[in-house]
Amino acid sequence: MLLLGGIGLPVPEDALLILCGFLIAQEVVRPLQALAVTYAGLLIADSLLFSFGRRFGRVIVARKRFHRILPPERLAALENKFSRNGSTLILFGRHVAGIRAQLFLVAGIMNMPFRKFLLVDALSSIMTLAIMIGIGYAGGNSLQVIRKDITRIEHNRSCRADRISAVPILQKTG
Repeated sequence: MLLLGGIGLPVPEDALLILCGFLIAQEVVRPLQALAVTYAGLLIADSLLFSFGRRFGRVIVARKRFHRILPPERLAALENKFSRNGSTLILFGRHVAGIRAQLFLVAGIMNMPFRKFLLVDALSSIMTLAIMIGIGYAGGNSLQVIRKDITRIEHNRSCRADRISAVPILQKTG
C-alpha cells in the first residue's frame, strides 16, 4: 500500500506511516524492521515515479489522461523552478501534499542524475519517517497511558464500591 500511495494513487502515504508508528508503540511490530521496510518502500515508490518520468518523459505528460495528475501549466512551472533548484525542491517538496508525485516525475523528465535524486530523496524521506512515525508513536503511547488511567479509575471505583458496601455491614455488627 505504501508503494501505491507513493506513486500518487489515492492511498495516503502519511497515514500508513502514522499507522506504522502506532503499531510500533503498541509493540505489534518490531521497530527496526518496520522502519527498514517503510524507508525502503518510500524510496522504491519515489524511484518508480522518477524512472517513469525518465523513461516516458514528455510523451506521457502530453496525453490528456495524464493532465489530471500533472497539468501542462504545473509542469511548465515545476520545470522552471526545478532547473534552478531541483535538489531543494525534492528535499522540501516531499512534505507538501499533492506535489510529491509531480516533483518526482519532473525530476525524471528533467534528466536529473539518479544518484543525486536518490541521495536527496533518501535525506528527505528520513525527515518524513521521523515526523510521521513519531506522530503515530506518540499517539500509540498516549493510548497506552489512557488505558492505564482507565484501569486505575475502574480499580479505584471498585475499591470505593467495596468500602461503601462494607459500611452497612460494619454498622450492623458494631
